[in-house]
Amino acid sequence: MGRELFLSGNEACALAAYDSGCLFASGYPGTPSTEILENLGTYNSVNTSWATNEKVALELCIGASFAGRRSLAVMKHVGVNVAADPLMTLSYTGIKGGLVIVTCDDPGMHSSQNEQDNRHYALFAKIPMLEPSSSAEVYNFLTAAFYISEKFDTPVLFRLTTRICHSHSRVFPGKKSELPASGFTINNQKYVMIPAWARMRHVFIEKRLALLEKFSCSSKFNIFEKGAGSRLIITSGISYQYVRENFINLPVLKLGMTWPFPAEKVRKISCRFKEVMCVEELDPFLENACLVSGVNNIIKRPKNFYIGELNPERVKALLVNFKDFIKPVKQNIPAARPPALCRGCPHAFMFEIFRDYGLIVAGDIGCYTLGTLSPYNALHACIDMGASIPVGLALRAASAGKQKNKIISVIGDSTFFHSGITGLIDAVYNKRSGLIVILDNRSTAMTGGQDHPGTGKTLPGNISVRLDIEKIVRACGVNRVFQVDPFKKTETAAVIKKSLALKEIVVIIATRECIIYGPQKR
Repeated sequence: MGRELFLSGNEACALAAYDSGCLFASGYPGTPSTEILENLGTYNSVNTSWATNEKVALELCIGASFAGRRSLAVMKHVGVNVAADPLMTLSYTGIKGGLVIVTCDDPGMHSSQNEQDNRHYALFAKIPMLEPSSSAEVYNFLTAAFYISEKFDTPVLFRLTTRICHSHSRVFPGKKSELPASGFTINNQKYVMIPAWARMRHVFIEKRLALLEKFSCSSKFNIFEKGAGSRLIITSGISYQYVRENFINLPVLKLGMTWPFPAEKVRKISCRFKEVMCVEELDPFLENACLVSGVNNIIKRPKNFYIGELNPERVKALLVNFKDFIKPVKQNIPAARPPALCRGCPHAFMFEIFRDYGLIVAGDIGCYTLGTLSPYNALHACIDMGASIPVGLALRAASAGKQKNKIISVIGDSTFFHSGITGLIDAVYNKRSGLIVILDNRSTAMTGGQDHPGTGKTLPGNISVRLDIEKIVRACGVNRVFQVDPFKKTETAAVIKKSLALKEIVVIIATRECIIYGPQKR
């Protein structure tokens, strides 16, 4: 046995990518995925970058893959929504160098605006999906994911969840692979998806899916663990750990390659048991796959298990009493500490002004989302990254009376680069009117102070061009642009009051570095 390391799932993912010969990686910061690229960025041989958004990140990885390089796209679960457009067509073109897409889901919504189950993306895109249950499996499965990608000419979805990302366990790394780049090969029927060629590639996808299902049935990822009893448990990911923490001797079919679903293997094993229950977080993905595959002895979970993350207590209650865990365990735990803006945060001064003016604020994703909480109570809508501008302007246009001039849009600097610019262009093009406030703290602060195009530094810390937000705003056609300092509260409040009365698009850029990460970046 070689060296032993004690790693988080994210650290194991980064190390596995490096050891697998991955030479290109990109993503956008988002909990619980952020540390993967941060760790991978410490290896000089890997071209790592924070992309402006997840769509761009995946498209960069596609280009690297087409050149024969192994590449890794990293994002949190909602980021896959942004990257879905290229993902769906990438399934058609296939790859050249292995390409793995890491989706880090967030059951329980520890730091997310929704609880979507991204396993459905594997089914939707018709690509294979692996789900490790420990840091060791993260390392081993990711290494295998590149092999699967190249063997079957397909991108691979690699699904982690918050507990896998951030929990630690033993990892036994293997040897590093050195893979020469083969370069791009012109093949228009494979890489150019006009309808005539895309139709042929759809046929390829269906054949590939059948081959992948056979591979899944015989693979080392899907393991039957014998035990006592007439009920079979089918599970995957962190749920497997919760099952085993409670019940050592139960018969368990542990699925590591959950799509394509290994239907034949599941049928052969399930028929030996009186009952089959799928223990999984969120949607009944495995449960539905079992039913579609002809497994008729399934016991369906109560629907309250479709909500929130699992834990050992909930799993025990499910398997013993077929009920959710309600009675809390008596523990000496500290008082709750709800999230709040940091002391001295420049955003706090802005939200005090919004509150004092009685404004209705369409907000966005970032630290400033906390402006919705007391003592500010000054953010009233938040959907997704970039939504603040179109939502706020349309809310204003559809409102009447005095309320109309009280509605503004608020977006952060990193979010503006991510997906705010298109909404601003729409506003100018369609001659909308309203106030947009860009909170520029020179950082992607919510996820740990990562750099973005407005900071002048890249992921490895190299000096780059610092894109000027005001110049971009003016280039989009906005004539009224004001720069303010949130710490100069009286002056800032006067500019906001003046801007509310204007019947055109007005942008206020409130610039003051993050109180936490600003000093660290100097």
